[in-house]
Amino acid sequence: MDEDALLIDRQPLPAGVPERLRAQLGFVAEADKLKTVLRASRLGADDRRENDAEHSWHLALMVILLAEYADEPIDVGHTVKLVVVHDLVEIYAGDSPAYVPGATDDQQEREAAAAERLFGLLPADQATSMRALWEEFESGASPEARFGKAMDRLQPMLLNWLNGGGTWQMPGATEALVRARVAGVVAGSATLGEVTGLLVDEGLRRGWIRS
Repeated sequence: MDEDALLIDRQPLPAGVPERLRAQLGFVAEADKLKTVLRASRLGADDRRENDAEHSWHLALMVILLAEYADEPIDVGHTVKLVVVHDLVEIYAGDSPAYVPGATDDQQEREAAAAERLFGLLPADQATSMRALWEEFESGASPEARFGKAMDRLQPMLLNWLNGGGTWQMPGATEALVRARVAGVVAGSATLGEVTGLLVDEGLRRGWIRS
């Protein structure tokens, strides 16, 4: 199978589908690839690695449930959009595990190229709006982006807790790196950051994180 081929090209849509809708459905089909991008984190409910689509759904649920802990007022619907869109570029760029040495070295370049390619599949107006959502999340410049990023840090921490250490036990993981991830939670929610810090403190006590 040609990895560069679009999924929709394997089974082209019938003639008669309007051009705009054809592009939108093609993008939706291509987004199915997100389900194949594996993350380093393992599920809490099963002994397998989480995929990016599952991760994005989990973040959306967390935003809905935990918005009351945001340090700044946020638009929940807009924040859900941000977390649903934020990892789509990994369809082409792949995941960049935080605790794998060198994995994030060229992450920005890979993801920018992936964004250009992926969002370019959409009609021009939606390509612009979807790219803007991705860039907003990446920049962390809005209250919604800061809280979305906080969820993006908290969620794998929770999975690590459920797994008795999880990715905290990867060779590249150190206490300093783990605590740097906690800082991302603190940036969006002092309350959730404090709780995440408790998970890390207890993880250290149990030997799940190297001091």
